[in-house]
Amino acid sequence: MNLTWHLCLMAFLYIIAGINHFRSPGMYLKIIPPYFSNPKLLNILSGAAEVILGILLILPPLRHFAAWGIIALLIAVFPANLFMYQNKKAGFGLPKWILLLRMPLQLLLILWAYQYTL
Repeated sequence: MNLTWHLCLMAFLYIIAGINHFRSPGMYLKIIPPYFSNPKLLNILSGAAEVILGILLILPPLRHFAAWGIIALLIAVFPANLFMYQNKKAGFGLPKWILLLRMPLQLLLILWAYQYTL
């Protein structure tokens, strides 16, 4: 099993982020746009997906699947980034430029995951 440091880092970050959905759900519930129903369920599902996909990334036979899953997840949660930018309360008082920077960062995270789909 040839795990590079950047693959391990990616897996670790998704696992920790996923666990954080359960440790600090309020933070995530605040950024779910109000037009989505059942934000508590969405938080649980996205947190579980991050943990599971992070674990699957380190398993070579499942890495391809996990990477595509992460890409789908990053696309699915993009409305939260827009909502954070548009809603001062959801943006945690961060400067607008930081919230704006989060959006292209999603693209970089997608590109990072894409390298493991090949």
